[in-house]
Amino acid sequence: MPTPMPDDWQRALVIAAHPDDIEYGLAAAVGVWTSAGKEVHYLLATRGEAGMEGVPPETAGPLREDEERRSAAVVGVTEVEFLDHRDGTLVQGPELRRDIAAAIRRHRPELVVTGYFGATWSPPGVSPGYVNSADHRALGQCVLDAVADASNEWIFPDLTEPRWSGVQYIAVSEMLDPPHEVDVSDQVERAVASLSEHRRYLELLSDTSVEEQARQIVDMSTATEDGRRRVGFRLYWG
Repeated sequence: MPTPMPDDWQRALVIAAHPDDIEYGLAAAVGVWTSAGKEVHYLLATRGEAGMEGVPPETAGPLREDEERRSAAVVGVTEVEFLDHRDGTLVQGPELRRDIAAAIRRHRPELVVTGYFGATWSPPGVSPGYVNSADHRALGQCVLDAVADASNEWIFPDLTEPRWSGVQYIAVSEMLDPPHEVDVSDQVERAVASLSEHRRYLELLSDTSVEEQARQIVDMSTATEDGRRRVGFRLYWG
C-alpha cells in the first residue's frame, strides 16, 4: 500500500514537456495541494506547437499556451512559465538542464514534480509496449539533474539567478506501482474541468465530446482497483 506524499513543504514547481501533460492526472494532485494552501507553479519546456494535426505551429503554439494557462487556473495555479524549446525535439543535455536549473532558481520550490519518463507506458515484461514520447524521456532526466545544477555555483556559472538548494523532494509520476500517493477523491471533478480547458486540442483527437474524453482520461489515471482515487509518485531526495 503506498504511503502518503510528504507534506512538509510550501512551494512546488511542476515541470512538463507540453501543454496538457500535467492535466493527464497530475492536476488532481495539484488541486489537493492548492486547496490546502500550498503554492504551485508550472514550468513547460515547450508550447506544444507540433501537437495539433493540421494546425501550423505558429497557430498551435499560442493556442495551446492559452489553453494551458486556463487549465492551470482551474486548479489554483496562476504562475505558468514557458521555456520555448522546440516541441518534439527536446534533447537530454546541458542546454535543457541549464534552462530548468535557472527556472528552479527563479521559482525556489521545496518540491519539484515531473511526469513519468520511462521508455514505455506498458508494465515491465509486457510486450509490445507503447513508446513514451522522446520529449518526456529527455525532460525527466534533465529535471532530476537540474535540481542539483540549481544549487551548484560552477556548473552553469553564467546563470544570474541566486542559487537554490532548498528542493527537499523530487516527485516523478508513477501509475503502476507507486511508493507514494496523493488521495484525490475530492478533486476528480476539478481535474476533469482542468483537462477540458484543452478544448481545441482534444477536439482534434476524437469525435467523443471534450468532457467525456477528459473524464475517461482522469478516471484512467486516478482510479484504483479498490475504488480509491489517487495520483501516485516515486520520490527522490532533492
